[in-house]
Amino acid sequence: YVPLATSRAEHPSQPAVVALPVPRPYGKRDITQGALAESQPGAIAEFVRWLLSPECSWTVEAGRAGEAGMAGGDKHAGGDKPFLSTEAPSAKAEGLSKDRRKIAASDVCLLFRRFLHFGDDVTRDYVEALEARGVPHLLVGGKTFHEREEVDAIRAALTAIEWPEDELSVYATLHGPLFAIGEEELLEYHARAKVFHPYRVPDNLPDHLKPAAQALGTLRELHAARNHRPVADTLGRIVAVTRAHAGFILWRGGEQVLANVLHIADLARRYEMEGGLSFRGFVDTLHDASGRADSPEAPILEEGSEGVRLMTVHKAKGLEFPVVILADIGCKLSQDDASRYLDSTRGLCAIRIGGWSPVDLLEHNDEEAKRDEAEGVRLAYVAATRARDLLVVPAVGDGPHDKGWVRPLNRALYPPKEQRQSPSSARGVPLFKGKDTVIPEARPDGQQPDASTVRPGAYEFTDPESQDNYTVVWWDPLLLETRAEDPRGLRREELISKDARPEDVAADRSRYDTWRRRRAEWQAAGAVPSMTVITATQVPQMNTPGPQMTQMTQISNTNAQITVEDGSLQSPRPSGKRFGSLVHALLASVPLDATREQVNELATLHTRLLAATDEECGAASTIVHHVLKHPRLAAAREAEAGGRRVWREAPVTMRLDAATAGLTLVDGQIDLAYETGEAWVVVDFKTDVEMASAEDAYRRQVAIYVDAVARATGRPAMGVLLRV
Repeated sequence: YVPLATSRAEHPSQPAVVALPVPRPYGKRDITQGALAESQPGAIAEFVRWLLSPECSWTVEAGRAGEAGMAGGDKHAGGDKPFLSTEAPSAKAEGLSKDRRKIAASDVCLLFRRFLHFGDDVTRDYVEALEARGVPHLLVGGKTFHEREEVDAIRAALTAIEWPEDELSVYATLHGPLFAIGEEELLEYHARAKVFHPYRVPDNLPDHLKPAAQALGTLRELHAARNHRPVADTLGRIVAVTRAHAGFILWRGGEQVLANVLHIADLARRYEMEGGLSFRGFVDTLHDASGRADSPEAPILEEGSEGVRLMTVHKAKGLEFPVVILADIGCKLSQDDASRYLDSTRGLCAIRIGGWSPVDLLEHNDEEAKRDEAEGVRLAYVAATRARDLLVVPAVGDGPHDKGWVRPLNRALYPPKEQRQSPSSARGVPLFKGKDTVIPEARPDGQQPDASTVRPGAYEFTDPESQDNYTVVWWDPLLLETRAEDPRGLRREELISKDARPEDVAADRSRYDTWRRRRAEWQAAGAVPSMTVITATQVPQMNTPGPQMTQMTQISNTNAQITVEDGSLQSPRPSGKRFGSLVHALLASVPLDATREQVNELATLHTRLLAATDEECGAASTIVHHVLKHPRLAAAREAEAGGRRVWREAPVTMRLDAATAGLTLVDGQIDLAYETGEAWVVVDFKTDVEMASAEDAYRRQVAIYVDAVARATGRPAMGVLLRV
């Protein structure tokens, strides 16, 4: 039992709450959503980079990195009860200090109120800012999969494969990241060929244009075979031919890029499993999905692995993270104009359509707006209480931003005006050189900070309800203005640099050659089978001299006394492979004491399974009923009634002598074997047609079964070929 606690005590060497100033919150005159949206991603990403850097001395409670614990009280998300974090109060009461560790990327979670704003992806700038700083991340439920550059490149390539006459898609594929042929080469190629078409490639091209011809040849081959292989196979071939795996992984955020490409292959497999019939159908499906642009990106990390998480507050309900950063504070807390009104007593739903509102909605607009605001307050509270060790809230240094979704937290962040110019030194932070929480040149019309502006530093607060003290550190925006590399470039340019030292190239080449040699050795070793498996039916057909045949001959000679008995009806009947399969299936499944009615029912079932005729059904039923009266079957029934062992359709595997034949297994299936007082009797059913064509081979097969049963049981055995 772990009771719920309302709070945790601050760690003495670091703050529990950080107000992260938005460096440039102003538009032309006032604070705008656009300015907030533009300035926040870089600032938050730079703060995260500092958290994960060796410069940061802050720690979190020890535990598995990225462990998201349950937070109590979330089941009351729609009610009045509070949200509480879980903690064992005994450790707190006794003053025991828990082990602590450095902050890992998976400890950090960025929470958003929304992911989309008028169709635009709110998280994209945050993802690019993290990627530019080399911070691993996991976007949980992102909705812009089809807008990604790599996804667009694959979609264009698949379109070019399906429609070679679509010159725009063909050009996009040649010039895109898969083939990466330059514009000058493509322009010159088009001047010669007059068209970008895989089936119209001119001859005698100069060497510098041959890559374009080779790329078109690849598209031609993939087009010709696209409907003769799985869609995922076609996708895998174009990725393999262009070595796109290596190219994509070098991008910023390469793991996510490659995961998205592989996710398209998963979509192709799912398309075919759900009944998709053609390559064109899948390409059309991709284009339809891109028009909606509502598919989530492929997750690249498992829970608990390294990566900053980005998720909505709704997805974070019930979870807890060591570090929580609230993002996109420009999102409104609630709407002033309600979009709908519900009256359950009247069964009424009044909604705005085409900009026109029903009178019921107009009359209850204030009520619904207050309801929406209350829900916004609850969501802000949920977001804030997801933090276990550190809560980071973006804020505007010149005064509270009252329109954002974090508005309910403002009163816990902003000190009284008379204290805003006299902060104390913060614990464990880099040197704050600035005296302002807004970049001075970002203010419109040369405005200067006033008494409302908060200065960087630490401020002491007292909770008016619990009377607990806590500290809020207002960060220095000058530390958040560091420019990052272009997120769309390469992150490992040294790998493709032409200016490498010769000795480095030689060393790398040596390692690569060693790897290739060892790989070839492993492949050669893996190509040699560790064992050989042959069926008992194949053994009589083996004519190659050698240890295996010698041992098989010995087995056959040792068990040469294989009797052939007749249990067939001397009357006309159907023939053919299907009829033989029907008879064998019926003999394998019919009870030894089956009545004629039971035999008929099973015959009807197997007739339907094998799509046999009524004539074959009747003949098979008659044959099996007659065979059940044979003395061998009667002896099997007697053995079963007497408690002796009786095997039917028993699999048998015999290992040949490894000293003479290597590791070879002979695999077979015994139709019937039963135990008598003197020995085992192995019965193999064969139709007249089978016996007439290869009686000697079947004798050798039964001899193998007899030898296997004798070895397995330690008792003598005999064999019977029963003609049915």
